[in-house]
Amino acid sequence: MSKETQLKQVLDTGIVAVVRSQDSQQLVDVVEALAEGGVTVVEITMTVPNALDVLRLTRNKLGNRVLLGAGTILDTETARAAFLAGAEYLVSPTLNLDVIRMCQRYDKLVMPGAFTPTEILAAWEAGADIVKVFPAEVVGPPFFKAIKGPLPQIRVMPTGGVDLTTASSFLKAGACCLGVGGQLVEPKAVAEHNFDRIRDLARQYVAIVQQFKAGPSK
Repeated sequence: MSKETQLKQVLDTGIVAVVRSQDSQQLVDVVEALAEGGVTVVEITMTVPNALDVLRLTRNKLGNRVLLGAGTILDTETARAAFLAGAEYLVSPTLNLDVIRMCQRYDKLVMPGAFTPTEILAAWEAGADIVKVFPAEVVGPPFFKAIKGPLPQIRVMPTGGVDLTTASSFLKAGACCLGVGGQLVEPKAVAEHNFDRIRDLARQYVAIVQQFKAGPSK
């Protein structure tokens, strides 16, 4: 799958599921439940125990059913290890220009983190495909609306503070997609192996995105 096709999948799906857990045993099943619920873009954070093994196992089991990424990438060493383990794109909470350059070198999607207008523009000019605004709960949807005024060309994705009540507001404010962590991959559901709950939440988030894309009802 080309980088352009992968980017289209991210934008069409509208949700990047952030999988972060202290127990890695059942995370492949979590990713499968997300995919069954329609969220086919998933990020395994490097804070997960044995995260590289989770990436490998997920890639081996689910193949192209999901666009699999690695998150919390802070340096190029971790970036390369994630690619070798099966990650197809990288997400970071911060702006590291070397990580962006590595992704460009290997023609991979990259979503670096930024917070201020200066950081957001710097990330975009360095080659970011999508700029992750983090922590988005601090600024909320009004920040995205304000940013899109002078910087309409930049694709921005909120992470942090996105839930079923705020998702639509972020989209209406100009977010190209939504990064959703514990409000989608609920820690309690993961701990209890309640994959039906995760599957149902995925469907709810997908429905919000689809409703937004369809536009106001006539």
